[in-house]
Amino acid sequence: MMTYHARVFWGAYMSATGNHGKDIVFIGAGNMATSLISGLCQAGHDPAHIHAVDPSAEQRQALVQQYPVQAHADADDAAVRAAGTWVLAVKPQIMAAVARDLGARLGEHKPLIISIAAGVPLAALRQWLGHDLPLVRCMPNTPALVGAGATGLYADASVASAQRQIAEDILATASTTVWVDAEPLLDAVTATSGSGPAYYFAFMEAMQAGAEALGLDADTARTLVLQTAFGAARMALESGDDPATLRRKVTSPGGTTEQALNAFADGDLQQLVQRAMQAAAARADSLAQAMQKE
Repeated sequence: MMTYHARVFWGAYMSATGNHGKDIVFIGAGNMATSLISGLCQAGHDPAHIHAVDPSAEQRQALVQQYPVQAHADADDAAVRAAGTWVLAVKPQIMAAVARDLGARLGEHKPLIISIAAGVPLAALRQWLGHDLPLVRCMPNTPALVGAGATGLYADASVASAQRQIAEDILATASTTVWVDAEPLLDAVTATSGSGPAYYFAFMEAMQAGAEALGLDADTARTLVLQTAFGAARMALESGDDPATLRRKVTSPGGTTEQALNAFADGDLQQLVQRAMQAAAARADSLAQAMQKE
């Protein structure tokens, strides 16, 4: 069972954390962390209570030039260590080293840990941190960088309902969010929304090539393809109809659209998409299994 939430309500965050521990720390100050920090600031969260830890002086400088947050070279600062929520926003391949280092600094303090690293299972994260901490695992996608993402979240029994709300509110600043009730379902999220933008980019690329083959110049083809993709997505979001209904509504019997859709059916488009998504999910599972062995 999934629950849907897209509205940020910071009163819940403040009541859950109180004045002490209300700070949020981002471990890593890359693009995804920056997009979430931007969303938090726009949602009204005081930037004085947002921290970013990154060893790169260039990354820290770029961040503070955009937002008046606190930037740190490491997690030794007292404000960082006392923060109520830590968002782990580093690349999966360095997560083990980063988590072990952070675990050594936690001491008695037990913040909510939110991981946005793809393919890193909670069991591995808990082992590396070395503490029994409330952990939330998230699978965002790249459109979060422009405030239009889709994120799947999973929390185990260690996470209280108020902490789930905190995680949801943070991710919802840049994404539509959904919860899944079993961690393996994050592989399905990865195959759907995590990798999904690339599927649409590939389809748009193919459409543009098809338009150019029909005689349109590249700029005209690109404009028509991108606006068509945007318009179709907006109709799907706002109409209330499911995609199958929308498809039928725009397909006249014997018309041009029907001929194109028949060609897709002849190429077994539906089965091709399913095979692609199953391959993505299988790869996500194998990467998670490898992570647990580190």
